[in-house]
Amino acid sequence: MTITAIHRYPVKSMLGESLTRCVVGPTGVVGDRAYAVIDDETGIVASAKVPRRWADLLSFSARFVSEPEAGAAPPPVEITFPDGSTHRSDDADVDAALSAALGRPVHLASVPPEGAYFEELWPDIEGLAPQQLIDATTTRHEDTGEVISRFDISAFGAKGTFFDLSALHVLTESTLDRLRELAPDATFDARRYRPNFVLRDEDAGFVENDWPGRTATLGGATVRFSFATMRCVMTTLGQGDLPADPDTLRTIAKHNRIEIPQIGGVWACAGVYADVAGTGEVAVGDPHAEVPGSGS
Repeated sequence: MTITAIHRYPVKSMLGESLTRCVVGPTGVVGDRAYAVIDDETGIVASAKVPRRWADLLSFSARFVSEPEAGAAPPPVEITFPDGSTHRSDDADVDAALSAALGRPVHLASVPPEGAYFEELWPDIEGLAPQQLIDATTTRHEDTGEVISRFDISAFGAKGTFFDLSALHVLTESTLDRLRELAPDATFDARRYRPNFVLRDEDAGFVENDWPGRTATLGGATVRFSFATMRCVMTTLGQGDLPADPDTLRTIAKHNRIEIPQIGGVWACAGVYADVAGTGEVAVGDPHAEVPGSGS
């Protein structure tokens, strides 16, 4: 099994960088989700998981102007706006430019505010998530009647980061191939799912379903797989040259629903989250191997 792609997202919910190599530090790929857009009115961490308000974030892309280092403040990022213009995170007018482009007062931050949280909309797709959790976390509704929940940032990941849940996200080409078999007309592409690492596995099907609880090496890093990756409305949105496509999520909700003990209930899943067990460098083409004796 080998690593076929590495992705890093310098600004949460913006398009990111494809890398040939990276460093995995204690809190994940160094530089991943180093920045986020914060709503000035509510203090909420902006996420395209509420499309009506934040889907336009996926029309921006961000890249570091120099390579970030573990344990150091992140270097500036260059943000390409939907109109093709660019601004750096250390430009004096970057917040004003982002506010004008997004249509509401916002600012860019590299540290989550006190009590930081994000919101998530639940589209009307059967089998997406446990209804009891949706009911317990509902804070408001869209005009369409769709439910929006509120969650603390980095509930299972490193505190003080902008990850929704976990530090690392891994997806296999085997899972993408299986989804394409199940729905040939849908547009399955790894970019929709925003993984850090894409792997080529010799086995077929949803191979990551069996990985939680196991430890593995990714190049020079060691990771411990925690739980399956729950999929959300963000995967259905248009981004780059990918069109909007709700069937990409409907297919997962119909064919790969997984019990997640850490959170409770059954979820529509594709991919797997992981925690860092040992830091190191990782490159495209490096092997992925399970650590013997780590399986359940």
